[in-house]
Amino acid sequence: MNELKEKLYILCHDYIGNRVATIKQNVAEAQEAANDDSKSSAGDKFEVGREMMQQEVELNLARLGEMVKLKQALENISPTQKGTTVLPGALVFTSNGIYYVAIGAGKLLLDGITYYTISPEAPIAGQMMGKNVGDDFMLNGKKIVIEKIM
Repeated sequence: MNELKEKLYILCHDYIGNRVATIKQNVAEAQEAANDDSKSSAGDKFEVGREMMQQEVELNLARLGEMVKLKQALENISPTQKGTTVLPGALVFTSNGIYYVAIGAGKLLLDGITYYTISPEAPIAGQMMGKNVGDDFMLNGKKIVIEKIM
């Protein structure tokens, strides 16, 4: 069953890689637009357009920094770890769905099954951390039971 966690781990890496590629493309497009604007504009219009493009570049560079942090967080998790307690890297089967406690990548579909990849800092992860099979917790007024941990 560790193969399942390894596949989810790879999907999380792919998620980060795809986000990084998109962000880098956005930065390149914004820089190109700023360069094109400087060739065809004059005066205040040039300054405003260039400033908007610079803000876009800065926003995307901040996003890129967040992706670097996500990648580092993911690399601190071992997809082969085994345990009976919910910790970062755990795959948690609950009465409310299956959660991979790694990074906040959202829903991932693998072999027709939906897995929710969540950050250890997510509210639901906070409720699960340190719990074992058979334990339960409340989230948004709903009782959730931990059925299996990998």
